[in-house]
Amino acid sequence: MEQTPLLKKVERTIAPMVETMGYEIVRISYIGAGSSKPTLQIMAERPDGTMLIDDCSRLSQAVSALLDVEDVIEEAYFLEVSSPGIDRPLTRLKDFDRYKDHEVRIELDSPMNGQKKFRGILRGLDGEMILLETDTGDVSLPFYDVFKAKMVLTDELIRSAMKAEKDNKKNKKGKGKKAAAADNDEEDDEIDDNVAGNNDDDDIEIEEDSDDTDNDDSDAPAPRAVKPKKTNGPKGKKNKKTGSK
Repeated sequence: MEQTPLLKKVERTIAPMVETMGYEIVRISYIGAGSSKPTLQIMAERPDGTMLIDDCSRLSQAVSALLDVEDVIEEAYFLEVSSPGIDRPLTRLKDFDRYKDHEVRIELDSPMNGQKKFRGILRGLDGEMILLETDTGDVSLPFYDVFKAKMVLTDELIRSAMKAEKDNKKNKKGKGKKAAAADNDEEDDEIDDNVAGNNDDDDIEIEEDSDDTDNDDSDAPAPRAVKPKKTNGPKGKKNKKTGSK
């Protein structure tokens, strides 16, 4: 998985910002260099493996602005930011552990025992050696010698991806309910504080007639308690997200 000097420069430039935004770079490719339509492809995801369309749009805008400022690529190019997808490439050492027990294809830079291409079931890692169960037996492949590796699209992989997506939505929904409950608790506390404040003698204003209070025959109204009016603060405005396709 050797990178060109340009791709290394791009990664060094954008990696800190990408990480700060809560994403991880999976792969960077530059296709069609010198042609009329060169394309910089950035594949990224969140730490939990998810990457929605809004995430791609948000990251695309940020990366585009940064690369323009730093003038990393001199020629005009197209920028594509995408998720790895189900049959994703495996580019990092941790990928081979995260997706163990699934079928993969692996190609080495140089042959091992006369063979460069392997296909089998991932069995995790042993240090920096990739453990692979193939039809002809178990092999250990050095991570540093991997040219490219990719998941094989199987029914089991699809079911696993659907389950992960379902669990992710459930977790987000649960977090949303907790946040809403917390907001309601804060509102209840605010109401309780206002009620308590309204019952405080210090907050009660007494209106009296300017005439002599000893005059029993006065037509002035009797003193009355005036509760201060509750004023609502300014309403927050929701910022609309904008993004380019």
